[in-house]
Amino acid sequence: MERNEALSDFLRARRAATDPGSLGIHDASARRVPGLRREELAALAGVSADYYTRLEQGRPIVPSESVLDALANALELDPAERVYLHEVARRRASARRRTSRAVQKVRPGVHALIARLGDTPAFVLGRRTDILATNRMARVLLADFDALPARERNAVRWIMLDEAARSLFADSWEQVASVFVGTLRMDAARNPDDTRTAELVGELSMKSEPFRRWWAVQKVVQISHDTVDPAGSPPARRTATASSARPFAGTTKT
Repeated sequence: MERNEALSDFLRARRAATDPGSLGIHDASARRVPGLRREELAALAGVSADYYTRLEQGRPIVPSESVLDALANALELDPAERVYLHEVARRRASARRRTSRAVQKVRPGVHALIARLGDTPAFVLGRRTDILATNRMARVLLADFDALPARERNAVRWIMLDEAARSLFADSWEQVASVFVGTLRMDAARNPDDTRTAELVGELSMKSEPFRRWWAVQKVVQISHDTVDPAGSPPARRTATASSARPFAGTTKT
């Protein structure tokens, strides 16, 4: 069996980002690298140091739900990071093949919903943050996504590479862009064999330094519903966002 590199990278990144002092670990010896030591995390999670080391190395181990929950608690993961940990640790090949081949479609009711939003820009997000549908105000205020080639109709690609998008969000650009990058990482965990996701990550890694930075620190976001404010926009011109199987005002994941 192949190594689970996604689990390995995530565990290493979260361990390095965890402050030992916040967990009551204080020692006089200098640490050569930031974060918890492997044996410290193993002890906090109630597993052997050898078992945790093999997990972090990406060995072909399927940890139990209780072990994953214990690691999540020890690393003080937020809800989205917990979901991501379970996704990358316990994903199944059959589910990957099924979801990666599914055709992305937008229900007529969702098209009608975003069209009724009037002055609120709205768009529908699919896998890998592909933009599947937009309303008129989104095309006027954000970008005319319908005029772009199909492979360029992608929220992360747009916000990372389009200078107009950076200007649109101004001081909030980093916050908004990092959320989209984190959303892409969550989607990549759920569809690890999707070749278009791999191509997108490769392209953005070459062309965008902020993307490389956020991708490397394993930022994970699970959008439920929220509002993204373009710079200086009045309430009527804000962009509602969501990621859900149900229709919602704004970006909706089908």
